[in-house]
Amino acid sequence: MFDEKEVVTKILKGDFRAFERLVKQYEKLVFFVVNRLVQHLQDKEDICQEVFIKVHQSLPKFKFEAKLSTWIARIAYVTAVDHVKRSKATLRADYPDNIDHYHFSNDTPESALVQKDTAAYVNMLIAQMPLQYRTVLTLYHLNEFSCAEIEQITGIPEGTVKSHLFRARKLLKDKVEHDINH
Repeated sequence: MFDEKEVVTKILKGDFRAFERLVKQYEKLVFFVVNRLVQHLQDKEDICQEVFIKVHQSLPKFKFEAKLSTWIARIAYVTAVDHVKRSKATLRADYPDNIDHYHFSNDTPESALVQKDTAAYVNMLIAQMPLQYRTVLTLYHLNEFSCAEIEQITGIPEGTVKSHLFRARKLLKDKVEHDINH
């Protein structure tokens, strides 16, 4: 069992093995958060390393006011968003001018399912979504954070998180239904 307080205490006393345990415990979480926000694999790897450096440097400030996973996810989110802003990459993540009439590309399910992998198809659809939608879907469904925790991680108000989840699910549903019927 992973005891957050024990591990953090050991890390603060200089126990490097305890930090290795922390990294092992949260590396998938950090990668999931970074993966949805950043496109290039090399950048993803660099940002994940940067996140754990920041976690290590900031641990003395961690006061257990939130779960350690929430705090680490917040660092990952902010680091990834900062990278996206710095790189000034105009990703498909930017909100379209008229978000209510946002549509995915016209790729057909046949082209997306060449690999015969439904998960890859859904991930492709999620990757085409605006940044906030991708983020809340990932944190809520893949990392199983609550809406309140997502607010702590992203700084997006809880009501807006719920709205983004609703809209993102609707976009996915509409696209899948459209593709099935055509």
